[in-house]
Amino acid sequence: MRYPEFLKADGSVGFIAPSFGCATMPYSACFDKTTEHFREMGHTVVEGPNARASAGIGKSNTDEACGAEVNDFFINKKSDVIISCGGGELMCEDLPFVDFKGIAAAKPTWYMGYSDNTNLTFLLPTLCDTAAVYGPCASEFAMKPWHPALNDAYDLLRGKKLSFSNYNGWEKEQTKDEEHPFEPYNITEKYSQRIAGLAEKETCFEGRFIGGCLDCLVNLVGTPFDRVKEFNARYAKDGIVWFIESCELNTMSVRRALWHMEQAGWFEHIRGFLVGRPMMYEDRFIDFTIEDAFISVLEKYNVPIVYNVDIGHLSPMMPVISGGYGKVCAKENSLTVSYDLDR
Repeated sequence: MRYPEFLKADGSVGFIAPSFGCATMPYSACFDKTTEHFREMGHTVVEGPNARASAGIGKSNTDEACGAEVNDFFINKKSDVIISCGGGELMCEDLPFVDFKGIAAAKPTWYMGYSDNTNLTFLLPTLCDTAAVYGPCASEFAMKPWHPALNDAYDLLRGKKLSFSNYNGWEKEQTKDEEHPFEPYNITEKYSQRIAGLAEKETCFEGRFIGGCLDCLVNLVGTPFDRVKEFNARYAKDGIVWFIESCELNTMSVRRALWHMEQAGWFEHIRGFLVGRPMMYEDRFIDFTIEDAFISVLEKYNVPIVYNVDIGHLSPMMPVISGGYGKVCAKENSLTVSYDLDR
């Protein structure tokens, strides 16, 4: 696995928009504040041509223009690290215009984003053998002071921290809007995880991390960008740790998506699962909950499952190194994920 160089104290931070751009409120105001914060911290800010664009369908620009921006920043090394401007809907349509061979041959660069950005944070490891960060997008960094989760994401990019623990609570409904764009996370709910599968009270497992947003992952199954079986075989001795969260999928959609991934052989050499809080966490089909949908499918692998963790759309989210080798330790309502980048 190729691990990029970490961000230096005076290094440059690039912002690109392969999905939504920061063109409307509150995202435009948040982007201004975010870039201001990074400059105050001593970094040079490099904005991609699509960062403030809104010319595409479900994303900043045309498929070709979005792909070209990705290629330029990765292959021509426009900045020391890259943070996505935002999530969105149709980043998958950029993929035929992304030069993954060129990216694999170029010096690696850290890329961070989540949700629709799964299309890069997942494919960079599986296609280019290059690690990426599943973590917050640009607008999250507008709040001041930063939530500990944002400090964690920044410290990871700086190489100052490679071990992360769950946070005390989470945001059920955000208070950020056009009139209050810089509001901090509205933490109202206590952190509460469930350990299932092979263990029920406490567990530790380790392996090569891969995953992202289930809504996006299932779209890649069987496409020309599906090289998951090869990735799993390449790292079979390490074992695979899947981290999965979901956005708009309801209970039965989750079950169907997991079935689709199973049939494609994506869960081979599995050591354990981390399942983030689903955005539709209260959804159910009669008495069958979305928690049931995840665990009833994954428990057949007889490996630990840690459900409802701080990954994904219901903030805060701990940063995850996609493609990295790491160890998970979970006990009651405590979770720690540590990475070993020498492997």
